[in-house]
Amino acid sequence: MIAGSGRHEEDAVKLSTKGRYAVMAMVDLARHAQAKPVSLSDIATRQEISLSYLEQLFARLRRAGLVKSVRGPGGGYRLARGSAETRVSEIILAVDEPIKATRCTEMGATGCRADRSKCLTHDLWEELGNQIHAFLNSVTLLDVLERRLAPRIVEAPAAANSDSSMAAAS
Repeated sequence: MIAGSGRHEEDAVKLSTKGRYAVMAMVDLARHAQAKPVSLSDIATRQEISLSYLEQLFARLRRAGLVKSVRGPGGGYRLARGSAETRVSEIILAVDEPIKATRCTEMGATGCRADRSKCLTHDLWEELGNQIHAFLNSVTLLDVLERRLAPRIVEAPAAANSDSSMAAAS
């Protein structure tokens, strides 16, 4: 359980290890692939990720068209597109299932519960998943490399309104 929350840890929204490691490896590749291809063993060493795990991830990234492999001596991997054109959401989707905040299975026309209705919080968690995807789709590898993420985080309007209401009341 998460302390004080009454929730089990597995209920929290999490990005899988596959997704996190793939993004870490792709950012590393973007940083180091200017002059020559980058070997997975170099990425594994720098990012402290198992080489065999990286091989599995890069097979998926290659199939998705995000990286190109270069064979032979001095071979390795290159980005298939520039770092400014490669979105974090593409990387995660290439190696993993989409990030979902709902516990529900696919709904179809009926609903996600046994009685074929939506659970009470389904729309809330579904929209959270949509917002996470929209954010990750707005971020490129170049943004991560240049640490251009802070301006994307905007205070929610409700929080801003409650802050100004509290200020007016004091």
